[in-house]
Amino acid sequence: MEDYELPEDSGKKPVQPRTNDEKEQVLNRLKRIEGQVRGIQKMVEEDRYCVDVLVQISAINAALKKVGFTLMERHTNHCVADAIQKGEGEEAIDELMKVIQQFSK
Repeated sequence: MEDYELPEDSGKKPVQPRTNDEKEQVLNRLKRIEGQVRGIQKMVEEDRYCVDVLVQISAINAALKKVGFTLMERHTNHCVADAIQKGEGEEAIDELMKVIQQFSK
């Protein structure tokens, strides 16, 4: 695996576009996370106890990881699987491993 950062925008498109249901589920989760972040901002404004704020930050991190793993699973089952079938698996697996490394930092 080469040692370089993943681009912010690869310019690639999903092999199989997300269904409306998939989009809705991910967007709803992200909106809930957005609400949690606003809640933390309010907690800081109200000078809430540090541990209470940290617990909420931990919950947001867990929620974001869950969304990320959902997207990673979909990417593996569609994009990576398709690349393997087309004989381009090595590049797709290398990219997947890099995103897993980035994701686990």
